[in-house]
Amino acid sequence: MYKINFDKPSHVHFIGIGGISMSGLAAILLKEGFVVSGSDSHESELTDRLQAAGARIAYQQAADNITDGINVVVYTAAIHPSNPEYAAAVAKKIPLLTRAQLLGQMMKNYKIPICVSGTHGKTTTTSMAAHILMAADMDPTISVGGILPLIKGNYRIGSNNTFLMEACEYTNSFLSFFPKISIILDIDADHLDFFKDLDDIRHSFRKFAELLPDDGVLIINADDPACKMITKGLTCKIITYSMSNKGEYTADLVTYDKRGNASFRALYKGNPIGNFSLQVPGQHNVSNALAAIALARELGIDAATIENGFESFHGTNRRFEYKGKMKCGATVIDDYAHHPTEIKATLHTAERVPHETIWCVFQPHTYTRTKALLPQFAEALSIADHVVLADIYAARELDIYGVSSRDLQAEIQKLGTDCDYFPSFEEIEDFLRANVKDGDLVITMGAGNIVQVGEDLID
Repeated sequence: MYKINFDKPSHVHFIGIGGISMSGLAAILLKEGFVVSGSDSHESELTDRLQAAGARIAYQQAADNITDGINVVVYTAAIHPSNPEYAAAVAKKIPLLTRAQLLGQMMKNYKIPICVSGTHGKTTTTSMAAHILMAADMDPTISVGGILPLIKGNYRIGSNNTFLMEACEYTNSFLSFFPKISIILDIDADHLDFFKDLDDIRHSFRKFAELLPDDGVLIINADDPACKMITKGLTCKIITYSMSNKGEYTADLVTYDKRGNASFRALYKGNPIGNFSLQVPGQHNVSNALAAIALARELGIDAATIENGFESFHGTNRRFEYKGKMKCGATVIDDYAHHPTEIKATLHTAERVPHETIWCVFQPHTYTRTKALLPQFAEALSIADHVVLADIYAARELDIYGVSSRDLQAEIQKLGTDCDYFPSFEEIEDFLRANVKDGDLVITMGAGNIVQVGEDLID
């Protein structure tokens, strides 16, 4: 396998350089003196930033983009061998790395690589930790799967000491990494287009935990049913946290303000270590905060600095993000939740925010996830007072699974919850304008483009 060496910068070409993760890796390599080129289907703010930093980008994928001077070509799971640039690299015998393999190679150039993994909460927890590390003046390099206002994007280039990043389990990409500290937030049934079942997913997280060296650290949620299976026999240091007093790090005296933001006291082995106030809503974020606190204390950061980090963190884009007001006076929120567990967390958070009625405008994400978890989706969405469904967002899939939003509508209605379905965003917007009232809370929800509906509704 090709080895990335920061002491010997080379020429790296990215197929799909404008992606949220690929762009961050390209930017880091540019800062380290590498020659970076790439291609993408369209120009964006991310590609503009890369070009300004010196990257050469073509806005079409063509064999001619693969020149003889390229040392290695990087691609994502969305790229197939038939891709013209992939095929050209093979023909020229240029080494190829997946995005995950590149990230794993890059991690070896940092003293403390930190991976934040789990089915839910990765972006928020990584962002919380980023704020804490920045407050501690640790000058971290950061790669996060969302837009974080603090770093004005999805990545930050710092020193070669600490590298903080998300670690996604999809296609087992996180098994290509070399962490020194890992966080496992939870393990849930998801990405069932790749994994066979929940046991298969748990097996992958176990293999991920085994990547840690003997002097490494695993921070894990003791409330997850797989915790003991994941940690059994590991030789690294293990730190647990819990919302139900099962772990070393716990929380009590939890209260919520009118926005649903939590304040709590954190304890380590039953002993108080500090009082913390979050600027993001929901009980699930108290759990995420405990993981961030455990990480910070392992890095030697004191409670006052941790609190400063929490104080400055107001969330990332599309995580219970306030969008504005409708003409009628209703509040519009947008959230990335696209799994039943995430939906429950978001809607329970919404219940703590002052409102008359909750309207959940949901766009299911992928046919496989919708079909596999249809009853769970219906149960979770039924927390809302009214549900409005859009068509399934296909993402990488074809419509061959025999499931539709009408099937989800029927399941929700069986549970006694008001639910409407419309095939177009325009019809959804017209329906909401006609029915939503002052004091209501409208939440656009999903990992697709449903955010557009909320933005169109804002007065």
